[in-house]
Amino acid sequence: MGILSRSILGFLLLCCLIVAGEAEYLKYKDPKMPVGARIKDLMKRMTLEEKIGQMVQIERTVATPDVMKQYFIGSVLSGGGSVPGPKASAEAWVNLVNGIQKASLSTRLGIPMIYGIDAVHGHNNVYNATIFPHNVGLGVTRDPQLVKKIGEATALEVRATGIPYAFAPCIAVCRDPRWGRCYESYSEDHRIVQLMTEIIPGLQGELPANSKKGVPFVAPGK
Repeated sequence: MGILSRSILGFLLLCCLIVAGEAEYLKYKDPKMPVGARIKDLMKRMTLEEKIGQMVQIERTVATPDVMKQYFIGSVLSGGGSVPGPKASAEAWVNLVNGIQKASLSTRLGIPMIYGIDAVHGHNNVYNATIFPHNVGLGVTRDPQLVKKIGEATALEVRATGIPYAFAPCIAVCRDPRWGRCYESYSEDHRIVQLMTEIIPGLQGELPANSKKGVPFVAPGK
C-alpha cells in the first residue's frame, strides 16, 4: 500500500472517530441506566405535544401509521369486537401490532406504543382462542387456583398475538344488579372477589422474592 493510500485511509478513520465521538448519548435508551434516570432524561427531551400524545389511547380502527406518527400516540386498544379482519389468525394480529409499533418507533424519540386488548374471559376477541366463563360464573367455583390457571392460559394466548396488555380482570364488587356489567364481577361478596384476584399473578406472573414494593413487574414470557 502506498504512502498516499495509507494517508487517505488514516484520514477516513479519523473522520469516523470524530463522528462517533460527536454522536449524542441518549440516556433514556441505555438499559444499563436506572429507570428513574432514564425517565427523567426522556421527559426533558419531550415536547408538550409528545407528552399529551403519550397519555392518549386510541381505538385500533383509527390507529393508522400516520396518526401514530403525527400525534405521538402512546397506546392503542382493541375493544370488544375490534379485530384486524374476520377470523383473523394469530399471524394477522402480530402483523397488525407490529405495523402500528413500527410507526411509533419511527417518531423523533422512538417511544414504543403499548397495545391493549379486552381479554376479559380468555382472549375473547381472537378467533379460535380459548373462551372461559365470565367472572360471575368463575366466582361460583370459589376456586382461586382455577382462576389463576385461567389467567396463565389467557396470558399465553394474548402474548401469542403480539399483545402485551390485557384489559383484565375486573375486580369490582357488584352490589346493584342494575349495573350492566355485573357479569364481570366475581360476586357481590367482597371476600369472594378478594379470593378470585388470584387471577392477577396468573396473568402477569409471580412477583420475585426480592421485588421492590410499588414497582410494576411482568414475568418474562407473560
